[in-house]
Amino acid sequence: MIWKSVLAILVIGFLAGAYFVRTKPLDTASLHIDPETAERPGVPGHVLLRAGGDIEPPVYEMDASALALRVEAVILSTPRTEKLAGELADGYASYVARSALWGFPDIASVKVVEAGEGKSSLIVLSRLRYGQMDMGVNRARVEDWLAQLSR
Repeated sequence: MIWKSVLAILVIGFLAGAYFVRTKPLDTASLHIDPETAERPGVPGHVLLRAGGDIEPPVYEMDASALALRVEAVILSTPRTEKLAGELADGYASYVARSALWGFPDIASVKVVEAGEGKSSLIVLSRLRYGQMDMGVNRARVEDWLAQLSR
């Protein structure tokens, strides 16, 4: 009989945790940051796409405004992803992508920069919101965006 009580407590805890993760508002002021000047997070569940970061940024044969349009289209076509704040055309934007099962939010701050002579590049800081490990999800997401942009 006690095992039923323990099981009930575990199920209630599981459901409460899932509800919390999916419904807790995200603090835009602290999460919407410029990825060019942001400090590297001290946990493994992040990826930094910029010179000297985890991934070196590619240079695209288009101006920054054209790249910004393509980047936003690619990001917003990612399942369970929406804009959190900002506009790429005005500097940088931040997006939230949620995991399928739990709805854990990952935050990606993205900036498109001129690279001279009609070329441009991008800077991305993608990080988890809760926990310490993301099992490589943020890196895989950023690499998928880069693959889509290179097509």
